[in-house]
Amino acid sequence: MEQLITSPADQAEHKTFLAKKPLIISGPCSAETEEQLIETCTRLAATGKVDMLRAGIWKPRTKPGLFEGVGTKGLPWLQKAKQLTGLPTTVEVATPKHVEDALAFEVDVLWIGARTTVNPFSVQAVADALRNTDVPVFIKNPVHPDLELWMGAVERLAKAGVKNIGLIHRGFASYGNTDFRNAPMWHLPIEMKRRLPDMPIICDPSHICGNRTGLASIAQKSIDLDFDGLMLESHIDPDNAWSDAKQQVTPERLAELLDGLIWRHETTDQQEFITVLTKLREQINQLDDEILHLLGRRMQVAENIGTYKKENDITILQTNRWNEILERGVQKGNQLGLTKDFILKYFDAVHLESINRQNRVMNRENL
Repeated sequence: MEQLITSPADQAEHKTFLAKKPLIISGPCSAETEEQLIETCTRLAATGKVDMLRAGIWKPRTKPGLFEGVGTKGLPWLQKAKQLTGLPTTVEVATPKHVEDALAFEVDVLWIGARTTVNPFSVQAVADALRNTDVPVFIKNPVHPDLELWMGAVERLAKAGVKNIGLIHRGFASYGNTDFRNAPMWHLPIEMKRRLPDMPIICDPSHICGNRTGLASIAQKSIDLDFDGLMLESHIDPDNAWSDAKQQVTPERLAELLDGLIWRHETTDQQEFITVLTKLREQINQLDDEILHLLGRRMQVAENIGTYKKENDITILQTNRWNEILERGVQKGNQLGLTKDFILKYFDAVHLESINRQNRVMNRENL
């Protein structure tokens, strides 16, 4: 794969609005009227806490007949808001025509939405439309928890010559989920940060929560995980918004929310902190080594069991034994302060590896 994101020297060669940390983006879910958009944006600017204005111009909806955005006629409103506030602007694009129209009205940053990221054909069409431009682009995670689709979108833009790429974590669809509109599944954006450590990533608590009450906790969690900023939706009259009313807040409430957050740092040059942290991390390393050693021994025992089952024509899966392991593990984990969810995920992984090893033992003569 090509080098995806730029070094600090490369960043300096290309205009970017993605470098500020923390980067705060806000604006209404949808541009509804010129008056609504202008007032929202000017009140957001007046807080002094917003770095970039957003507004939904084209809105992908699940079913026809729902409000799908005002379309291109809303771009001059956003352009006016930019002129009045001096703040850069960003909109979602899903087609080459969207890209063309947005750039014609001097939109500074584009973003690719979750419903578009999931479709490689659409991402490629947008990437092709961005060739020979110098506009920064954010990519939201795909609707479904597929890390390779997210990476694929990054690669397509990079290969099209887009120099400044950022990521937006907006959560993932989860069947039957009730706590969030889109489950955060933090391990996925964390893995993206690991793979692309120099690429900025911001969090969209509005779409993760789907309500106002959880915004602060999700925003704080992302900050604690060293995200580079936030995208939060704001509206002058949230209850009467034409789309996603429950997750929007007034500009003034947004300012209060931001004031309540604790902004942490990735590291420090304080020697005492570094010394203590180094010692604690070494303890983690030693414990990890012990855990891996024990897991290796456990898998050897599983193979021995597989051999014994094979000699006695016994099936690999023993449901009663598996239930016994889970019940015992959950009970013991609870005593040690480990959550049931963690214990189940751990034993699922261990059980799968054990089955795979026993299966190899069972079929060894047939290989």
